[in-house]
Amino acid sequence: MPRNAPALPPVAPTVDPRPDDLVELTEGAAISGTPIMMHALSGFLDAGAARHIAVAHLLETLDHGTVATFDVDLLFDYRARRPRMVFDTNRYDSVAMPELLLSRLTDADGVPFLLLHGPEPDFGWQRVTRSVLGLVDRFDVRLTVGLNAIPWASPHTRPIGVTAHATSPDLIVGHRSWIGQVEVPGHLAGVLELALGKAGKPAMGYAVHVPHYLVSAEYPRAALRMLEEVSHSTGLSIPLEALRHKADEADTALDAQVAENAENVEAIALLEAQYDALVGLPRGASGTSQDGTTHEGGPLPSGDEIAAQLEQFLRDLDDGPGESAT
Repeated sequence: MPRNAPALPPVAPTVDPRPDDLVELTEGAAISGTPIMMHALSGFLDAGAARHIAVAHLLETLDHGTVATFDVDLLFDYRARRPRMVFDTNRYDSVAMPELLLSRLTDADGVPFLLLHGPEPDFGWQRVTRSVLGLVDRFDVRLTVGLNAIPWASPHTRPIGVTAHATSPDLIVGHRSWIGQVEVPGHLAGVLELALGKAGKPAMGYAVHVPHYLVSAEYPRAALRMLEEVSHSTGLSIPLEALRHKADEADTALDAQVAENAENVEAIALLEAQYDALVGLPRGASGTSQDGTTHEGGPLPSGDEIAAQLEQFLRDLDDGPGESAT
């Protein structure tokens, strides 16, 4: 090196934090019994904003407090998902920094449970997974439940379907399997469920079926169905009247919007015929003939065809831009 060359700055060593270094427990963090833990991470797919609405409803209606926080500086790509800032006249007023939290909530009967919520990490999935497994052990969690919402070729005028999945078939007895094998983009919720299963920890999840034409809108009915399933499978008492009222209002507005356009009415009728045939309802009641075709003469999709449509949608999503931090 030339004598007068500027000195190079010291290189900071690369530190690979232990899994527990990602998590900071709050003072007095404790929970009685063997609680349920839900996890609802944004960033992969949330059709109809159902997961977002469900988490907001839980936090708005139930007593809650933070049990643990994750170091998002080690996990979050700020330049890919820039936090929102407020600039007011001549100064920066605020910034909404991302938070990945484990919260303790109490249901309507006084039963405590845990909720892992916040943005899906961009980095360190395996370290995060090990940290979550550590929290499962620390709080003696007896069951984890993932919340998800996916697009589906179904009308809003029919009951919302649910795809249930679990580390053991015993956890989802009575739930219909809608599709066979399908390839989807990797997501931390799925990785976590796999890891819990390998560790012998019971884990399950629900993916509610959101009508594909409502994927980009807020659809409270899907969030309601999601929480109804969770309440039924876990025994947690979750107040749902406010969310049910919101879902009724949204459905009324949606019906009115559809009725304004004859093409929309026709499209919904075709989806109704497809749905009725798929679930085995009597044919002919919704514009479907006995030979399995709609009144427009088009064939009804098979389960494999629906799976292929879903797989293509998710592949397109994986190739597109990332979600925002909100």
